[in-house]
Amino acid sequence: MTAIGTTSRSSRGRRRVAVAGVALSDCGRVDEATPHALHAQAARRALADSGLDRSLVDGLASAGLGTLAPVEVAEYLGLRPTWVDSTAVGGATWEVMAAHAADAIAAGHAKAVLLVYGSTARADVKARRRTSNLSFGARGPLQFEVPYGHTLVAKYAMAARRHMHRYGTTPEQLAEVAVRARAHAALNPEAMFREPVTVDEVLSGPMIADPFTKLHCCIRSDGGCAVLLVAEEYVPDTAKAPVWVLGTGEHVSHTTMSEWEDFTVSPAAVSGRLAFERAGVTPDDIDVAEIYDAFTYMTLVTLEDLGFCAKGEGGAYFAGKDAVPVNTDGGGLSACHPGMRGLFLLVEAVRQLRGEAPGLQVRRPDGALPRLALASGTGGWFCSSGTVVLGRD
Repeated sequence: MTAIGTTSRSSRGRRRVAVAGVALSDCGRVDEATPHALHAQAARRALADSGLDRSLVDGLASAGLGTLAPVEVAEYLGLRPTWVDSTAVGGATWEVMAAHAADAIAAGHAKAVLLVYGSTARADVKARRRTSNLSFGARGPLQFEVPYGHTLVAKYAMAARRHMHRYGTTPEQLAEVAVRARAHAALNPEAMFREPVTVDEVLSGPMIADPFTKLHCCIRSDGGCAVLLVAEEYVPDTAKAPVWVLGTGEHVSHTTMSEWEDFTVSPAAVSGRLAFERAGVTPDDIDVAEIYDAFTYMTLVTLEDLGFCAKGEGGAYFAGKDAVPVNTDGGGLSACHPGMRGLFLLVEAVRQLRGEAPGLQVRRPDGALPRLALASGTGGWFCSSGTVVLGRD
């Protein structure tokens, strides 16, 4: 393993990139705010966390809001960026955007890039400003699936069933993911649902899509967050010690289920390998992992595909005492899930490395803070993946 901080772009004539600021907006039940307001609140808090002036920000990454997402959000925030990204690949969007932003900063195309997100997904449904969506639409390739009732949750459920059939993964092992997420959320004052649950309670809940009962599925919340990435020369001016972007990877797999070669392999198998190779580390080096968990199955299969355990062993690995700590804030299953949750993974990973986790704070065996963290986002129905390895000096 390469020493933390020495696997840098500067060694190849490119600048190192650090996370300088992270923050959440108000999350959970936020009935009186607009998505734009949550964007602004998160952005202000992230800038305050960094200690840097907003005038330094010359890059903006945004998706999921308005007709021209980065343009609309930039105007609302009073920014005039010279580098923008609006890549939208579902839940993996923010890890992919972080990769793009880090490359841009390393190459000298930007000084500081703000990644920002906000959504009132829950409040909009409650106020009947929108309805819950069963699918992503019926145009293009999706037209061949939607008429047959092939919903988003059904696609994940099919994949889970295939894994259960091939490897013997049990409903109890899947339920344990939800139980562990709620246990972590119970320690997090920012989490939306904090009441502990049991495996039996998960299994006996209302069936949504076999094998998923209600608690196998992510919650619907409001909320936003922001992450500020900066070039290494601005790190001395930041308010806190830097968290370095060490390696990233991205991959897209399919959009129609008929084009997915193996329901038991997610695109994280590629994005994770690339991120580890570029960071110069292995899964065994990782102290804490933040993994997209719209459904319990995602956690297990992503752990496998990232290399934390062998294929088919995710259930047993997750329940083992030596498993890497996962989704320490409670994840999308219990803490918050306002839509494209990938940016929240980066916020929690940075907080863990800084020792600022509001709930469960991971420690190494010697009592020291974590040195390496991973954030891996998944988009669509295992259609896309972005993985980011972060480390502190």
